[in-house]
Amino acid sequence: MKDILGMFKVRKAVLAFTDMLIIATATFMAYFVTPFYGDKVNHKAAVVYLVFSVVTCLGALSAFGAYNKMWRYFSRNDYISCIGGVFGGIVLAYGLCKLSDRHIPAGTVAMQLFATLFAVSAFRFIFKDVFIPKEDEVKCGPKAKRTMIIGGGKAGESLIEEILASHKHRKLGAKISSEFRPVCIIDDDTKKVGTTFLGIPVVGTTAQISNFVDEMNIEQIIFAIPTCSEKDKRRILEVCSSTSLPIKVLPFIGNLFLESNELMGSVKDISIEDLLGREPIKFGNKQVKHSIAGKVCMVTGGGGSIGSELVRQIAKYNPAKIIIVDIYENNAYEIQQELLMEYKGINLITLIASVRDYYRMNQIFEEHRPNIVFHAAAHKHVPLMESSPMEAIKNNVIGTFNVASLAKYHKIEKFVMISTDKAVNPTNVMGASKRCCEMIVQYMSQYEPEITEFVTTRFGNVLGSNGSVIPLFKRQIEQGKPVTVTHKDVIRYFMTIPEAVSLVLEASAMARGGEIFVLDMGEPVRIVTLAENLIRMYGKTPYKDVKIQFTGLRPGEKIKEELLMLEEGLEKTANELIYIGNQIEIDEKAFIEQLSILKEAAHANKADVVVAALHEIVPTFVSPEEFNKSVLTV
Repeated sequence: MKDILGMFKVRKAVLAFTDMLIIATATFMAYFVTPFYGDKVNHKAAVVYLVFSVVTCLGALSAFGAYNKMWRYFSRNDYISCIGGVFGGIVLAYGLCKLSDRHIPAGTVAMQLFATLFAVSAFRFIFKDVFIPKEDEVKCGPKAKRTMIIGGGKAGESLIEEILASHKHRKLGAKISSEFRPVCIIDDDTKKVGTTFLGIPVVGTTAQISNFVDEMNIEQIIFAIPTCSEKDKRRILEVCSSTSLPIKVLPFIGNLFLESNELMGSVKDISIEDLLGREPIKFGNKQVKHSIAGKVCMVTGGGGSIGSELVRQIAKYNPAKIIIVDIYENNAYEIQQELLMEYKGINLITLIASVRDYYRMNQIFEEHRPNIVFHAAAHKHVPLMESSPMEAIKNNVIGTFNVASLAKYHKIEKFVMISTDKAVNPTNVMGASKRCCEMIVQYMSQYEPEITEFVTTRFGNVLGSNGSVIPLFKRQIEQGKPVTVTHKDVIRYFMTIPEAVSLVLEASAMARGGEIFVLDMGEPVRIVTLAENLIRMYGKTPYKDVKIQFTGLRPGEKIKEELLMLEEGLEKTANELIYIGNQIEIDEKAFIEQLSILKEAAHANKADVVVAALHEIVPTFVSPEEFNKSVLTV
């Protein structure tokens, strides 16, 4: 009997049916008692009033949420909702009788009201205490949060076992017992719904997550389906994030036995990458290792977000030497100290130098004789470069020309330049300068291509990099400030820093000269959606707890980015997620003349001349207004 009544849908139907009987019985009793007090009741009017009372009270109770909670979780506020529902229903029924000219004595209504209120509340109290299976046989910590487990498979069951074990033996998991109190399990296998595991019920499917969050007073969610496909994972996590509750994710169960002795120790806060809608891209290490092992590798901009990750990953493949070149000493020092602590005996050279300085860079090439150069040094902030276009040319264009020409002069094996999707049909100085850098690399590959292999890697926004929207959004949320988004329609391609760097290394291994390597990054992501999901991950409601302000497009900003120009096309590579965009042929004589004009304008600090020269050298460089208008009118 308890098992049947333990099913929420059955209990809900029983409750509504019982309320109907209570309302009808209370009305019937009030009808018979009233004549003893001198009030006469019309029989036909009484029947009509009884029907009205049943219908309006059930409707009002439902509207007040009296059927939206599992009885075991009924609190004082839920009993108040029952009182409000009964009172509202009876007042409405009495009003309907008045409108239809049917007289019901006030004494009858008053008796019916008190009898119904008492019976409805008493039935819930008695039923909860007698029939509903007792919860919390294992004593939880006083501050343990009511937790929903998504996934009734092996991972979810193992998770529950450890949580409950920690409650019994606090010394084994004091932190766990104070944080987690499993209340229910969600699973899309309908055969499991209605069953229990260690006393924890499987209550429904992922489509019902929001309902059970409200019904069971859930305070946090753990996603425990590590083998779930990325598509289903995204779908489920989007439902979870809509509840505004904190969400944690359990990693692949096999990794736990290799990396940790405690299952709960591996539960992590959800990251924004979990909602980007694609599997993290993995690259083969064998080819990369072969291309780097025993080589002297130089990384310009080696202290930056991309450059430092390049250095970290290169260090794993036993290079003969790593040379970090950066103008910003703090970043260079941090990655230097990190590598010295991580790799004993590593041959690491850290140099403070600017790629703008041709003679200093030549000195470095002559002294250290690199085999591979990874060129990551660049100014990347779009609005800042709009106000200082000369600096974008000095650092990005002239710096790239310096390093690339020195790479050819010193006959190094490979030169790998890191570009951006903003270089495609650029609408800003930064993007146009990076397109110019791509053209420099193509020019170098056309001129005596047998000496050095030149290659470009192009990808979108990098999560967690300097200037990424994610750190900015996090700071704004944590400081209680509105999250600022430039435009509701802005969309971007995203990838993680490790993915971006893996692409660079894979490209360096695959390069034969002259290619632009492009990563398939899945579907682009709407920035406002990214902001909304991040706010929900903090357990807050977008636009209510945290405002989202649309500040307007920044100078030079595009509504959407592209990965390829129309002329480039795509070719497949051995890795199905990496493509080669064909380089556009460069007119060497015209290009060098235009480059000289651009260089002279930058050194003369003539902003207008610089921008005009950029438009000449990069014919796809258009105004943001022109580009965005074409996008928004499509």
